[in-house]
Amino acid sequence: MHDLTATVAGNFARVRAEIAAAARATGRKPEEIRLIAVSKTHPPEAIAAAIAAGQMDFGENTVQEALTKIPLYESATWHMIGHLQSNKAKSVPGHFGWVHSVDSLRLAQRLSRLAQEKSIVLDALFEVNVTRDPAKHGLPPEELAPLLDTLLKEGHPGLRLRGLMTIGPYPATETDSRASFARLRELRDDCRKRFGLKDFTELSMGMSGDYAAAIKEGSTMVRIGTAIFGERDYGHARPD
Repeated sequence: MHDLTATVAGNFARVRAEIAAAARATGRKPEEIRLIAVSKTHPPEAIAAAIAAGQMDFGENTVQEALTKIPLYESATWHMIGHLQSNKAKSVPGHFGWVHSVDSLRLAQRLSRLAQEKSIVLDALFEVNVTRDPAKHGLPPEELAPLLDTLLKEGHPGLRLRGLMTIGPYPATETDSRASFARLRELRDDCRKRFGLKDFTELSMGMSGDYAAAIKEGSTMVRIGTAIFGERDYGHARPD
């Protein structure tokens, strides 16, 4: 456990320094960027080591796995960052503070209703498939504004609309990554202005391989797992 604690603490120090450097390179303040430690597939001991290093925001990809960890660390803020099926949504309000992966009107309506039933409000981000990658989830860019328009007209008492999320292209050059992230920023700015959404400020973009590029394009949340907790057995999948 001591080795794990020391390793995770060292990784956090390095990642935080790199976040600060990327922020300052574009005239931003490091505290503008929230680091979300992606703890999927990692044991509770790894989360305890992260908390000991001062980390309090954690991201999980599945509700089922998250529910084995959240009760152990209720003081942390938990972010649902993976694709969310409608039938799994009922467990989100009351366990997660943030949902980064709202990708349909139906899901937004269901989450709002479930949260309202528990007298809470979820912070929600809409996932946009900027690159139109058929292997990824998320709204096509042109469907975002119509979804927001309908949701705003119907009402969303259980959701606080906070911004957008995307997964950058992979593999990709920094130029390609930045172009994708810039497009998400433009979409956020357009929707915030068009619909008068003063709290629609967040951009959840950037993972272990591209978070510096994301920060340079305005990311306010980076989702980092591998650079903090180490490699998993991905096969040929992308590290987070």
